Amino acid sequence: MTPAPLRIGNASGFYGDRFDAMREMLTDGPLDVLTGDYLAELTMLILGRDRLKDPGRGYAKTFLRQLEECLGLAHERGVRIVTNAGGLNPAGLASATRELAERLGIPATVAYVTGDDLAARHPTALTANAYLGGAGITECLRAGADIVVTGRVTDAALVTGPAAAHFGWSPEDHDRLAGAVVAGHVLECGTQATGGNYAFFAERDPRELRRPGFPLAEIHEDGSAVITKHDGTGGFVDVGTVTAQLLYETQGARYAGPDVTARLDTVRLAQEGRDRVRVSGVRGEAPPPTLKVGLNRLGGFRNEVVFVLTGLDIEAKAALVRAQLEDAFGRGKCRPEAVTWDLSRTDRPDAATEETASALLRLVVRDADADAVGRALSGAAIELALGSIPGFHVTAPPGKGAPYGVFEAAYVERDEVPHVAVLPSGERRPVAAGGAREANDSRATGDTGDLPVPKAPTPPPLPPPLPPGPTRPAPLGLIAGARSGDKGGDANLGVWVRTDEAWRWLAHELTVDKLRQLLPETADLTITRHDLPNLRALNFVVAGLLGEGVAAQARFDPQAKGLGEWLRARHLDIPEVLL
Repeated sequence: MTPAPLRIGNASGFYGDRFDAMREMLTDGPLDVLTGDYLAELTMLILGRDRLKDPGRGYAKTFLRQLEECLGLAHERGVRIVTNAGGLNPAGLASATRELAERLGIPATVAYVTGDDLAARHPTALTANAYLGGAGITECLRAGADIVVTGRVTDAALVTGPAAAHFGWSPEDHDRLAGAVVAGHVLECGTQATGGNYAFFAERDPRELRRPGFPLAEIHEDGSAVITKHDGTGGFVDVGTVTAQLLYETQGARYAGPDVTARLDTVRLAQEGRDRVRVSGVRGEAPPPTLKVGLNRLGGFRNEVVFVLTGLDIEAKAALVRAQLEDAFGRGKCRPEAVTWDLSRTDRPDAATEETASALLRLVVRDADADAVGRALSGAAIELALGSIPGFHVTAPPGKGAPYGVFEAAYVERDEVPHVAVLPSGERRPVAAGGAREANDSRATGDTGDLPVPKAPTPPPLPPPLPPGPTRPAPLGLIAGARSGDKGGDANLGVWVRTDEAWRWLAHELTVDKLRQLLPETADLTITRHDLPNLRALNFVVAGLLGEGVAAQARFDPQAKGLGEWLRARHLDIPEVLL
């Protein structure tokens, strides 16, 4: 007999997501497992700074407050909870969870996964954590845990672990695990799978989008899944919302992780009914022999000031302010190590309001010395108040400056990482390393970063281009959706269309050179394009666009969240047959 599907829900896409989501997911419909993803590159830095203040912290405290309200509900409904909220201290959060359960009088068993912390190998880093897979979670659940707390695991591991435990999959069940990885990636960012941040949101009833419900996946024994949400909740699930999330920060066709390498070019999506999208056909390959290690270190100190330039002569006003500040830095012999100027022309001619008549000149400084970005900047900027441009003012006076972080990735042989499941009994059970060892130089990018994998096969051929016909200039976003984000210092930009005819045009039109023309900020950067014909999609990786990562805030949009919408607003000559 074929086992019933496993219903796995998500109640958190980041540290700070909707507090009530855990309760909503437990009360709005049936579940077997409820997951919560609290970690990201920036979150690890935040938790690292928390741990400096209190060594007993280092985990997502919000999870405990949510659990205090919801542990009884989960126990009554037989829902198991799996979360990476343990962050830098999964043992500490597991202990706090046991204490909470005892105080509430709820007989919940707690286990945790450890071994990801590699700080001893990287003494200059604030945090150093390997991205573990779901095998430790599997061991905890098989041992009867009601709640499993982890540190740094891949986001998809929160789904692969429960699925492998439920269906009895082995590490060699690559296709099944790959299907669970894809489902896990769709769930990991919460409401981004149910209409949140969706390119074509304007086509929907606005009331539908005010409070999207969180997603869930019905995982089947063969690794296929149906992405859906609880009936009666907000938002919607269709092939477009699932496609958008599949493209988010996945980069190439091979999505390499510690459990399996999922082949995204084999994914097939089909609308199975209202708010139900079937994910099938996913093929998997052996995982790579190395694990990514996310390193966060303190990069120095940062400060900024934004000058408001109003009315006429905007370029000349910007030039004068810049020259005055540069002179002040020179006279004081305290020029910060890094000085960046950006002029945003938010002004309009003959504007009806002062705000729309104004442009913004942003100055960002960085230095290893806090004083160089603190008093030096604030003094130089404020002293211009009566001796600079007409209408001189700033959005806010510069402060003392603040420390900033830098993210980088390293790699370690997986058998050098002590992946351990600490079971409810207290037994510490080592998890086998696994992983394949192919000798080649090819690389793939997945949730664990750039990892060695088998040499890629010949990519599928592009469809034939559309026949010649009339075109007219129009925004790309009239026919194409996009979703973008960050991977360290690189930006990921996924673009998809919804018809075969549009794909025939997009696949030939949106080349790397064309992308550089449309987004001049990328002109001098290395860009890699990946084709995903089954999804009618292209995925671009723009190397170095984000500098040293989100915490360094080297760019106006430090996580490239709006990069895709900028691209959609750019005009191309689009065939009229598509408009």
